[in-house]
Amino acid sequence: MILLLLILIPAAILAGGIAAISGFGIGSLLTPLLAIGFGTKTAVLLVSLPHATATSLRFWILRRAVDRRVLLTFGAASAVGGLAGALLHDVFGSRLLEVILGALLIFAGVSGLSGLSGRFRIRNGTLAVLAGLLSAAFGGLVGNQGGIRSASLLHFGLSREAMLATATGIGLVVDLARIPVYLASGGAEIVAHWEFVVVAAAGAVIGTLIGTPMVRRVPEIAFRRVVFSLVAVLGVALVIGLGG
Repeated sequence: MILLLLILIPAAILAGGIAAISGFGIGSLLTPLLAIGFGTKTAVLLVSLPHATATSLRFWILRRAVDRRVLLTFGAASAVGGLAGALLHDVFGSRLLEVILGALLIFAGVSGLSGLSGRFRIRNGTLAVLAGLLSAAFGGLVGNQGGIRSASLLHFGLSREAMLATATGIGLVVDLARIPVYLASGGAEIVAHWEFVVVAAAGAVIGTLIGTPMVRRVPEIAFRRVVFSLVAVLGVALVIGLGG
């Protein structure tokens, strides 16, 4: 366990940095790592507080760039869909769904990199609500919502700051809703492994502080390519079973 704790330090910093640039990555990286020592169910509990800590910090830094219309349509629907999917995860969650989500993320990433999806835009309204509900519900069923959320938000025509700020705001709402459930059901387990929670949170915060200022230096086109690439990589990880 000491070795796992030592590996967790750079992994958490890297995860926080990636999340600062793409809007996701903390859960995607740290959950599979901690699952090696604790199993996936406990890993999800342990990562929830570091995820919320880094997300809160990132939201505070980017709060002025939030697109409120997207947050109130796609974001609200995402929160509802994500929670519904998470609650149904134990009933309907399966390896097949994980592979399907991975394939969809690969398609989204490759389509974005090739320009195939460049003409597709989601406007605020019914389509935004429907996209939020379906994408988050599916992500919740699989237990990995961040990648599909960022992939969807790339089609709203937002600037890089607005996309990251809005994705972070949505993630924070989901965190605030699910953490009380996690504390009620697995609080004792979180306390028992508090050192992993503290190290992961500290690393994620450091990564956030390093990565967030870097976003402003990245051109819009390069930013979109980086996010689409990370979405595709996450998809591959899910398909081969490394996503959690």
